[in-house]
Amino acid sequence: MQFARKLPKTDTGVDDGIEIRIENLSVRFPDKNSRATVDALTGINLDIRRGEFISLVGPSGCGKTTLLRTIADLQAPSEGTVTVRGRTPREMRLQKKFGIVFQSPVLYDWRTARRNVCMPMELMGLPRKQRTRTVSEMLDLVNLLGSGHKYPHQMSGGMQQRVGIARALATQPEILLMDEPFSALDEFTKEKLNEELLSIWSIAKKTVVFVTHNIAESVFLSDRVVVLSPHPGRVSAVVEIDLPRPRHLAVRDTPAFGALVSRVRNSFEGV
Repeated sequence: MQFARKLPKTDTGVDDGIEIRIENLSVRFPDKNSRATVDALTGINLDIRRGEFISLVGPSGCGKTTLLRTIADLQAPSEGTVTVRGRTPREMRLQKKFGIVFQSPVLYDWRTARRNVCMPMELMGLPRKQRTRTVSEMLDLVNLLGSGHKYPHQMSGGMQQRVGIARALATQPEILLMDEPFSALDEFTKEKLNEELLSIWSIAKKTVVFVTHNIAESVFLSDRVVVLSPHPGRVSAVVEIDLPRPRHLAVRDTPAFGALVSRVRNSFEGV
C-alpha cells in the first residue's frame, strides 16, 4: 500500500513541520469525594513533529493516558488548546485521521483476524475490493498474512495486539496513538513487538504517540521521550534520543542506551 503523505499546514497555510501542537493545556476532573476538582494535567506545552515517534512516560497518575485521550478528542481540555495539522482534534477524529491502539486489542471473538481488521472499513462503507486488498496489505505489514483465518482465541497475546495495530492502520490514519499496547505481555514478547513496531513505523511513516511506564521501552522506540511527573501531571523534561536508526535489540546493551535510560529516570519530579 502506498502511504501518501500530504504536507500538513497550519492555520496560516504555511507548513512548519508540526503535526500536533499543545499549548497551555490543563485538564481537571471532579473529585468524587468533594465538590472540588482534581488537576490531571497542568500547563502542558509540546510540539510533535510530522513523522516523529514520541513516547509519553511517567508513573501512574501522571496523566499520560489523559494527554493521549485529549489529543484523540476523547477528553476535552479544561484550559488551553490542542491542534492537529492546524485543525481541532474533533475535526481530525471525524475525518478518521487517528488510529488508536489500546492496552487490550479489543478484538471481536466471533470474527477472524481478517474480519477484525476489516471492520472499520466496513463501517466507513468502503468498497469490498478495496477492503479485501487493504486487509491483506495490513496483515502482511504486521507479519500475519498467513494467520488471517484465525480467531482471537487461536492467537497469542502478541498476535492479537498485531491484529489491533493492523486494524488501526487499515483506514490510513495520519497519526497512530498507542496507550500502553504491550504492557500486559511478557518481556520476551514485548521486546519482539517493540522491534516489529519500529519496522512497521519505518514503512508506514506515521506520526506515533506512544504511552508507556517502561523507561527502557520508551528509549528504544522514540525520537524523543516526554517525561511526565504527577501531582499534578506536568512535563518535567523532553529527552532527545540520539541513538541511530534502524534500531535492533542489541542497542539495549550499549553504554549510550544505558545513559539515556538513566537520564529519563532522573528527569522525574515529585515522584
